[in-house]
Amino acid sequence: MKNLTRFKGFTLAELMITVAIVGILSAVAYPSYTSYVSKSNRGESQRELAKIAVLQEQYFIDNRTYSDDLELLGFSADPYITSSGNYSISSVIGSFGGVSGVTFTLTATALSTQLTQDTDCTTITINEKGEKSGESTTCWGD
Repeated sequence: MKNLTRFKGFTLAELMITVAIVGILSAVAYPSYTSYVSKSNRGESQRELAKIAVLQEQYFIDNRTYSDDLELLGFSADPYITSSGNYSISSVIGSFGGVSGVTFTLTATALSTQLTQDTDCTTITINEKGEKSGESTTCWGD
């Protein structure tokens, strides 16, 4: 009787099938992951815009005008860069009925990787009326 030794391990074909399966799963999962990350980063801009809008209203109560200088609202710089560095936020004041400083528009502009990953919402805005807008109807998640 012949002495047959059994080798334990993987064949090259089994290994290649496993690599192919992992590659396919990665190709499907990675775009979903990057989309999720960019949407969650967008939440930071929405939060900061809402916070700055409240500060604008407080400034208006105290000074009877809105501010286009975010440093007057307590921020370290104008434009304000969010803590993650994904957005730059600026303020523009306008006039209504010949009276200046009675309207504002806050704009969050995507920076760095957020700019390239979230191409549908590179700018997001809110005004003194609470009207929210962006390049897409999904920018505010409504």
